[in-house]
Amino acid sequence: MGKPFDLTPAHVPMVDTPFRRIASPIPHPDSLPILERLRRFEPRSMSGQPPIVWHRADGVQVYDSFGNMWLDWSSGVLVTNAGHGHPAIREAVKAQCDLPLLHNYCFPSEERALLTQRLVELAPDGIDKCFLLTTGSEATECCLKLARTWGRTTGGDRKIGIIGFLQGFHGRTMGAQQMGPLGDGHSWIVNLDPDIHRIPFPDGYRVTDTDFGSFVRALEERSIEPDSIAGVMVETYQGAGPDFLPVEYAQALRRWCDDHGALLIFDEVQAGFGRCGTFWGFEHYGIAPDLIACGKGISSSLPLSAVLGRSEVMDLYPPGSMTSTHSGNPICVRAALASIEAIIGEGLVENARRMGDVLLPGLLDIQSLDPDRLGCVHGKGLVAGMQTVKPGTKDPDPDLAHGIVEECFRAGLLLFAPVGVGGACVKIAPPLCITEPAIRDGIEALRGAVQRALVRE
Repeated sequence: MGKPFDLTPAHVPMVDTPFRRIASPIPHPDSLPILERLRRFEPRSMSGQPPIVWHRADGVQVYDSFGNMWLDWSSGVLVTNAGHGHPAIREAVKAQCDLPLLHNYCFPSEERALLTQRLVELAPDGIDKCFLLTTGSEATECCLKLARTWGRTTGGDRKIGIIGFLQGFHGRTMGAQQMGPLGDGHSWIVNLDPDIHRIPFPDGYRVTDTDFGSFVRALEERSIEPDSIAGVMVETYQGAGPDFLPVEYAQALRRWCDDHGALLIFDEVQAGFGRCGTFWGFEHYGIAPDLIACGKGISSSLPLSAVLGRSEVMDLYPPGSMTSTHSGNPICVRAALASIEAIIGEGLVENARRMGDVLLPGLLDIQSLDPDRLGCVHGKGLVAGMQTVKPGTKDPDPDLAHGIVEECFRAGLLLFAPVGVGGACVKIAPPLCITEPAIRDGIEALRGAVQRALVRE
């Protein structure tokens, strides 16, 4: 899945709008030594993103050092929810550096106390503990560990089953890739855990049976005993789409977990902190999980993640037995505190909802250019995606998706490399501070890119 973009500088039409500026061949010839050095010294897996050498980023724009400016519809892979380089975040980081306190392992700190309290305050009722980590994979693996421990504590050694969903993505570590194998991402593991089960996700496009009865039938077909399940982990939306659960399905899943003593775990790593037009993405379902894994937009900048849950689950392990070297790094924590207050204080959650009401109709209009190739458009708030398919099928067309992303960055609209099923989803996720004029400018840039990519095909 995925392929590198061509490093040959292309002479493209100059672009000059309030949000995009392309004034040179792309990639810029003077950036080639940097790009080539990266390809020489990094593994090939790191070479999949557009060949833009970032110099600085501010708000909704990314700049190189050669006079070019991109409207960013990536948020640096759904991280910069409050916007790139938010002044309050920068000041918080500077102040913490000047203190100085750069690291303190798990020794107590005021910074960690403030953030864990703030996250618990923002969580649903009943969620009263918070464990700070570094990456999304760490958070989802921790949820797996807690769910299994909870299952064995409440139901004995047989209650260790975990249910995940096909085409999900919870990270690239061993447990995470087994819980949500997007494509063949878990094939390297070889000896798969027989008690981690994967069932179809009711996306309404490739899986058209969206009734909760399909969940029950999937367990029956796999001879999975419901009372052996310790936890069900589901992304609030599958990043491959983005695809959301039907509300009735999510609510029935909550009841099923309650009936069978299983923990309901929402992976909010992409969905949280306003991205979906609600503070937590799962608010769209009218339910609350038992465990929340979150990260990415938590700090709008630095590496940080968290697991939130009920005390009886979070306190299963004694002191010193569930920690992490960089748990609650003080600089990352200060960035997160500043980011959360910016997201709430500046009304960015509501802005994401309102801008989503502009973005999605624009994308559906673009889809109408060729619905036979632009097979599916889903979105909520400021996350959306366009799944490209081969004519007359629902088979992914990664080449078309790659071509669209390439045409976009050459026109000053920056997206990350295609993702999802077959690497054929053009994912859209601007910073939450984006304005309506910038959304409309981006839609026009995307429209032109899609038209050119379709002709190339």
